[in-house]
Amino acid sequence: MEIYETEEERLAAAKRWWTENGQSTITGIVIGIALILGWNFWQNYKQDQALQASVQYESLLVAIKEEKTESAEKIAQLIRDQFKGTPYATFSGLTLAKIKVEQGQLDEAKSVLQAVVSSADEQLAHVARLNLVRVMLAKGEYEQGLQVIADVTPKSMGGFSGSYDELKGDLYVALDRLDEARSAYQSSLRSGHKSPLLGFKLDDLTEAAIVPSQP
Repeated sequence: MEIYETEEERLAAAKRWWTENGQSTITGIVIGIALILGWNFWQNYKQDQALQASVQYESLLVAIKEEKTESAEKIAQLIRDQFKGTPYATFSGLTLAKIKVEQGQLDEAKSVLQAVVSSADEQLAHVARLNLVRVMLAKGEYEQGLQVIADVTPKSMGGFSGSYDELKGDLYVALDRLDEARSAYQSSLRSGHKSPLLGFKLDDLTEAAIVPSQP
């Protein structure tokens, strides 16, 4: 550490330091302020987006309650288009798919659910994917539905594994692959999955297996 004997020496040293480091110091300060301001702006923007999306979602729920299907569709689509970064976009996609299914527009419902699966967080993606496979089951796309489930790693299924197994069983039944369906239902049951129909489905397959075929 340098020791200066006079005020003039200290002043001269300060000038030298500023000449050598002043520009980088100013640049660092400016960048720091810009980062802080940018972060605050981004946080405020996200909060504002979430608030607007929440208001629109409330309108969507009201439209559904009042059975204003056309308005509900428009609001759901608006939320999906304008508020993609919020959870409300996912909820609206699931709602829109449900409306399409109720209208018998399975192709449109499938398209919406595929988009939700690709954009939602992991938990909601499982919900959307299960609904997607149900739509595929209704469309007769049994093998494709099995492939969608096969593409999900068992580790990532978490608490949804029982739901996937039950749905897999439904697809196997539709394909008349009853042994595989029984195995899938049993796996779903072992996982602790709570489904009001699972026991009946398994019983039906068991009874079918023990009833002798007619000559």
